[in-house]
Amino acid sequence: EIPLRLVGSEMCIRDRDMISQRQNISLSYLEQLFAKLRKASLVKSVRGPGGGYLLNVNAVDVTLTQIIEAVDENIDLRRCHGSKDCLRGKQCLSHHLWCEVSDQIRGFLSTRNLQQVIDDYKINQDIQLH
Repeated sequence: EIPLRLVGSEMCIRDRDMISQRQNISLSYLEQLFAKLRKASLVKSVRGPGGGYLLNVNAVDVTLTQIIEAVDENIDLRRCHGSKDCLRGKQCLSHHLWCEVSDQIRGFLSTRNLQQVIDDYKINQDIQLH
């Protein structure tokens, strides 16, 4: 959940305090996440009293997989993370199952872009208001 506001033709992410409270994460951790997103060139920072972060790409051009990987989150559900040593140095019985599940999740998230998430959020907000 990120409050977005159109600034000219760009979306600006503001109110980091509200985001950290609603997501139950510290402001310093949230800033670390934004730093990683900036390093991945997904956002750019805007200084000043009305500052925040601007998307550095079109929302339709960035997949959820790109965002997750930019903040160093892991989509791989395997305990061994692919090294095939999950059971005392050997491959566990369910290794291939978790490979398939991880691939399915990665595939799904690769088909969803940030604009779709924003649109879904707006639709849900409209439904809740009525």
